Amino acid sequence: MRLLAAALLLVAPLGAAFYLPGLAPVSFCEEGEETESCKSLIELFVNRLDSVESVLPYEYDAFDFCQDKEEKRPSENLGQVLFGERIASSPYKFTFKKQETCKKVCTRSYDPGNSADKSKLAFLKKGMQLNYQHHWIIDNMPVTWCYDVEDGQKYCNPGFPIGCFVTPDGRVKDACVINSEFNKKNTFYLFNHVDITIMYHSGKDENWPGARLVMARLKPQSYKHADENNLSCEGPPMEIPGEFTSKLNLVYTYSVTFEEDAQEEFGWKLVHGDVFRPPRKGMLLSVFLGQGTQIFIMTFITLFLACLGFLSPANRGALMTCAVVLWVLLGTPAGYVSARMYKTFRGEKWKTNVLLTALLCPGIVFADFFIMNLILWVKGSSAAIPFGTLVAILAMWFGISVPLTFVGAYFGFKEKPIEHPVRTNQIPRQIPEQSFFTKPLPGIIMGGILPFGCIFIQLFFILNSIWSHQMYYMFGFLFLVFIILLITCSEATVLLCYFHLCAEDYHWWWRSFLTSSFTAVYLFIYAVHYFFSKLQITGTASTILYFGYTMIMVLIFFLFTGTIGFFACFWFVSKIYSVVKVD
Repeated sequence: MRLLAAALLLVAPLGAAFYLPGLAPVSFCEEGEETESCKSLIELFVNRLDSVESVLPYEYDAFDFCQDKEEKRPSENLGQVLFGERIASSPYKFTFKKQETCKKVCTRSYDPGNSADKSKLAFLKKGMQLNYQHHWIIDNMPVTWCYDVEDGQKYCNPGFPIGCFVTPDGRVKDACVINSEFNKKNTFYLFNHVDITIMYHSGKDENWPGARLVMARLKPQSYKHADENNLSCEGPPMEIPGEFTSKLNLVYTYSVTFEEDAQEEFGWKLVHGDVFRPPRKGMLLSVFLGQGTQIFIMTFITLFLACLGFLSPANRGALMTCAVVLWVLLGTPAGYVSARMYKTFRGEKWKTNVLLTALLCPGIVFADFFIMNLILWVKGSSAAIPFGTLVAILAMWFGISVPLTFVGAYFGFKEKPIEHPVRTNQIPRQIPEQSFFTKPLPGIIMGGILPFGCIFIQLFFILNSIWSHQMYYMFGFLFLVFIILLITCSEATVLLCYFHLCAEDYHWWWRSFLTSSFTAVYLFIYAVHYFFSKLQITGTASTILYFGYTMIMVLIFFLFTGTIGFFACFWFVSKIYSVVKVD
């Protein structure tokens, strides 16, 4: 256990520092403080312009906007080319944390006597008439335009329009609604100014120098700049008449501001002071986790040896013998995990914890098995286990497994409790009203569906080998299904746990265990279906035997899957809350 934990700790920093090529975050710093890992220049790139009213996209250059003197295009992959992506640099360049107000970018002049100018302006008007949209990019993020809609809601769009057009009969398009001054008939209003707001997070330590951009948004504006030498970005909008009869100057400007994001807590971050509050019935949960760990290691080693051919079906009984012996010898990890988790739950009744870990679940299995064996004795069946063998099993249990469980518990209680990344508040936080899907029972029921879907085909062959006397030899495939089951249990539990934490419900301890362990309920339902549809068993004794042995399988599977889901969720919760900055 310690070696595994150490390995995870060594791997974690490496994983945290890994980024895909081309997707690594860029750090920014103020002018004069640049380093190799931190720059001050923020470049704005432009993409193609498109419209919901036309399937024909156009490059930024096609509309005679302000051009970059040293135009450069980032490398484009095949997918970008196939989808018509056309990214290019722009003259909009900013210095980190340097505010700019109404800064001129360029001026475009149009003379009605020049056929080329008439063609360019006509194409620009056509773009406004068809509601073509800009798509700008800063630090590989889309620059969004957010505006108010009905019921006080906001709608954010990754593009913004060139301008808007008021038809000769006075009808306006959506882009014109944002300004009541856009009301002159047969007139185009050009968005020649943008107010850009760039939000950033400041670095907190030497591993994160400078700051990183987290969002960029803008607001398009239309201003008629009468005096190019004294720009104010105020006054009437920039009108382009429907009839081009006189010389026209279009001045493009921008303003840029920088804001540090306050990192307000939301969703799962709000419950950081309660997420590690000890669960109710922590004693029982820790016992289940200890037994589940024992079963997991036993199953893994048994299947691994079976894959290598050591437990061939030709060697009759080898599989069951290996499983029983391994279970007896693995009392130490069961005691250790149970004791360590119980101490983490702030439990104090350590004697009760050890006794329950050593006796509760094995006692239930043995009692069930003993009752089934009594029925076999009464019926005179050859499957009845001799009394001497039962005594030998009890001797292995109390003489080997129980002492080893005590040894593991001794070392577990000597260890310090697992340290949580955040402190727990003294007063529990009130949980808000939950929707149907974030309530405990629906989530638990849904959580077991995917893991069961991974195993139900193999389950058919396993049941056939047990009850229909068929040989099972696909241990390699079974081991692969076992690995897929581990992954599916972990992912399903982590996903649902995250949903519940986002809903501010911090009772995840038992829920993480029960979400994946509910797969055992589906296993039982399938066993019932198999009994009535595939078997021809008659008689009360045979029916009791079938369901008695099935309940042993269900209990073992319940502990095994629940433990996998719990520890996956425990790792996930510890990981996400370890990066939360809490004062």
